[in-house]
Order: sequence, then structure tokens, then C-alpha cells
Amino acid sequence: MTRALVPWDVRLPRLFESFRREIDELFDQFFGPWEDTREHWPAFSPRANVAETDTHYEVTVDLPGMKPEEFTVELKDNQLWITGERKREHEEKGKTYHRIERVYGEFRRV
Repeated sequence: MTRALVPWDVRLPRLFESFRREIDELFDQFFGPWEDTREHWPAFSPRANVAETDTHYEVTVDLPGMKPEEFTVELKDNQLWITGERKREHEEKGKTYHRIERVYGEFRRV
């Protein structure tokens, strides 16, 4: 059996973004505008695990390839804030990507 690779349409995430904005506007019409609009939300949100022991909490965040100086961990008003930016890797010349699933951009986890 042979399978062909179908080129990934890079416009597809933009279509979902447009749909999400329309849904947000609909909710704003019914419930009023939300003070922290989703337009300011980061596109990239790393996955995190939070565990508790008898003595402490442990937070593990997936930030592969990022160096500690590329993100910050702060305690603000009794909340743990993890912020940073995952920058796009340099594309190598001579390569044609058929699928790019990695997400880049600023992120904030609270």
C-alpha cells in the first residue's frame, strides 16, 4: 500500500483563528466584553504538570530546546507565572517542509 504525503496548508490555523474571533465576538455580545481579550493571549502555551508532595509543589513545563535564560519564573500575588518566547528555528536551505507542527511565539502560564 502506498500513501502520498498531502502538503500541510499553513493557512489552516488562520482559519481557526478567524473562527475563534467570531465566537469571542458572539460571547461578548451576550455577556459583555471580557477584560483580557483573547487577542492578547499567546499562540503557544507549553504543557505543564503540577504535583504536590507533603512538603512542596512541583511544576514541570515542556519547553524543549529552550534555555533557562529564555523564560522567566516569578511568584506574583501568590501565583506562579512562567513567561517567555519560543523563537522559530532557522530553516535549513535545500529543505522543503511538508508539515510544521511546532508552535512558536510568546507564552504565559499562570
